[in-house]
Amino acid sequence: MSSDLTLSEGLQRYREKVSILKKGYVQESYRIDQIGRCSLAQKRLHEIASPDIAAYRDQRLIQVNPRTGKTISAATVRLEMSLLSNLFDVARIEWGVTELNPVANVRKPKSPPGRDRRLLPREERKILRHCHQYPNPELYSIVVLALETAMRQGEILKLTWEHINFKSGVAHLPETKNGTKRDVPLSQKARDALVRLGPKTKGFVFSYTSNGLKSSWRYMLIRLEIEDLHFHDLRHEACSKLFELGTLDVMEVAAISGHKSLSMLKRYTHLRAARLVKKLEGNKHRGQQLIIKHLVPYPARVIPSETGVEIQLLDFDDVVGRGVCHETALQSAQDALLRQLMLSIRDKRPIPQPDQYLDEVDELDVIMLDPLVTNDSMLWSVV
Repeated sequence: MSSDLTLSEGLQRYREKVSILKKGYVQESYRIDQIGRCSLAQKRLHEIASPDIAAYRDQRLIQVNPRTGKTISAATVRLEMSLLSNLFDVARIEWGVTELNPVANVRKPKSPPGRDRRLLPREERKILRHCHQYPNPELYSIVVLALETAMRQGEILKLTWEHINFKSGVAHLPETKNGTKRDVPLSQKARDALVRLGPKTKGFVFSYTSNGLKSSWRYMLIRLEIEDLHFHDLRHEACSKLFELGTLDVMEVAAISGHKSLSMLKRYTHLRAARLVKKLEGNKHRGQQLIIKHLVPYPARVIPSETGVEIQLLDFDDVVGRGVCHETALQSAQDALLRQLMLSIRDKRPIPQPDQYLDEVDELDVIMLDPLVTNDSMLWSVV
């Protein structure tokens, strides 16, 4: 009899009839398997009461995830309880095997605060350098797209060449997590990241699977000794940077990122205090600030030779200082750097941020060269 349907049987039926139609089918299927392994799964649906659900909740909250070694998060338990609630609603309304939804009146674990993990500049540089040298060139392009466009991992992996318009600088997403299509503007960095892969007329841009990307991401974090950084944090970082530009309003950022809920977008946005201070300062000393912000130390590589010393500025293609000794080479490199920065400001040419170079360089050979400081001890500060 259908009224004798157990929770385990109900979960399987729900998977086949309901979950299969959802975009998040794979993730929900994992949750169904998890719930199906608990003792509660053997009880009949109509016998399960609210205390049973509360007991399941409390038991899950103290369990340890064998993969991470951490207790199951409140967010995970909330998702499982939502799944159970939906199951009981379907069983009550469509299957007629139970009269009540025992989950409805049970407290869900308190929703955890949104992650505020920002990608540190040093971490970003290390990640980009690693990806740039990685055997599969797709990894670098994926990371750049995530940082430049705020696209979700799934959206990036589903990109097709026929939906990328290099002339207009737009990537079209015919299907997104929210069920709506979206056009994403591509910055020059994003376009360059795609071009380096060799554009085609059709087909998927990336061959990575979701699991394959997760594996490469975990390997990279271990190798670079970066902790507690999720790939999704790159989307968070991109959204925050869009706000920090100061030229886009909330609706414009939402149009780029695909957030339907502005409250969700607020969770993603943690503006750095330094940027807020500059905004509060308004236009005071704007010209002076424009110049000063570029007069900062840049990484340089010291290359001794039989005839003297050469110092290469790593973020510039042709800024080099030479001398017969360290002191004269340093002065030459400092003058060349200052001249390059001033000419770029005058001609309104883009100036690279310090330490953005992608070449593999022995860190022991790298110093930070300040364009203004004349004290040798400060010129030789090691990265």
